[in-house]
Amino acid sequence: MTDAPPALDPAPPGGPVVDDEVVGNVEALVEGGERGMVVNLVADLRAADQATLLRHLPLGAAREVFAWMPGEARSLVLPELEGAERGGLLDGLSTDALVALIDPLDTDDQADVLADIELDQVEKVLVLLEDALDVEALLSYGDDTAGGLMGTEFVAVPASATVAEATEAVREKAATVDPVFVVYALDGAGRLVGVVPLKRLLLARADALVADVAEPDPIAVEPDLDQEEVARVMERYDLVALPVVSAGGRLVGRITVDDVLDVVREEAEEDIQRAVGITGEEELSSSVFAVSRGRLVWLLLGLCGAYVSGLVIVGFEEALQVAPVLALFIPIVMAMAGNAGIQSSAIAVQGLASGDLWSSDLARRLGKELAVALLNGVVLALALALIVVVSGFGEDPARLALTSGLALLVVIVLSTLIGATVPLGLSRVGIDPALAMGPFITVSNDILGLTIFFAVATLLYL
Repeated sequence: MTDAPPALDPAPPGGPVVDDEVVGNVEALVEGGERGMVVNLVADLRAADQATLLRHLPLGAAREVFAWMPGEARSLVLPELEGAERGGLLDGLSTDALVALIDPLDTDDQADVLADIELDQVEKVLVLLEDALDVEALLSYGDDTAGGLMGTEFVAVPASATVAEATEAVREKAATVDPVFVVYALDGAGRLVGVVPLKRLLLARADALVADVAEPDPIAVEPDLDQEEVARVMERYDLVALPVVSAGGRLVGRITVDDVLDVVREEAEEDIQRAVGITGEEELSSSVFAVSRGRLVWLLLGLCGAYVSGLVIVGFEEALQVAPVLALFIPIVMAMAGNAGIQSSAIAVQGLASGDLWSSDLARRLGKELAVALLNGVVLALALALIVVVSGFGEDPARLALTSGLALLVVIVLSTLIGATVPLGLSRVGIDPALAMGPFITVSNDILGLTIFFAVATLLYL
């Protein structure tokens, strides 16, 4: 019989509860068929930690552990998993089993889970769900929109209701609306006219009207708003819940802060991936072909860019034959051009993502980048010139120092300006500006830098 694994000690603040040792213990218990021990161990974990455990187990063991978990725990762990991970665990389950797992979830989580199962099974499951109409409406919205994020569970009362009636509505819906942050005040047509924070509701007189204690002109968004803008709105106005209204102002759902935290993380991961030349959404659970497909496009672009850079060098083959020492500066120019461009593009992308950089800021932004580029370029050019003179490279070190330093200054200035403007240009035409970082800027600035360097060398040194 397999020895019981050690009990899970309380994790240090911020430390992981599930680590390699725990995963190894659980995997060994699954292989030994120790169902009771696995259930007891997993029961001590929160849903997020259970998801971490399932994520790091081999798929076969993860499916076994998931099957052994109690029904409620199985439902609660699903929203904590990524799409591909959910799909792997739910694959092969019957319609009735899927309904039992999905029905206890909030409507937004139900829609997320349904998006990860086979389309023909979605239709069978959907008709059996208690909130089928709401979930079907959510599935009609894009995954990356306010409608795709929102849940249809909220507490709303007529603006003409009393505080006592609103408080009773909170009690009645407490089991299905979790958590309750605010109570929404509606007019006779179901349009949102006010918001009552829970604290204000509890402190108000019981006989006061909701219309009198509600905050008027509430901030709300429409279902088709991009999720990145949703996160920006909630961050700007310090909201923990954001109502979603139809074009006519009718309240259709709400987005809570926990949903937005997921969006912020997803958007940050997406920007990082695009910055290094990965398209699509690469996850740890993604297949080899999906990962390859996401990376290959930009690798091919890099290959083409490197080939063009090589053609530039070949075009100045005679210059290299006359002064082979010029080859020393090829990697220097390419590295500095790429680094300068990525630095300025990273700041531009950050400003666009946060909403702090506007089109009206363009002139001031470019002026600042130009000043920074000139300062950095002069310092680096002088440093390179000094190295050339001290090292005594070439037949005429002084002229070579002037040539290399001037070329580096021009390259850094132009690369910085390109890095700052390309994200703005992409944003104007509706393309994610994060694509400007990484391979795009590196490839373009490599070609530009080499061309400028050899042009300056031909004029001043040869």
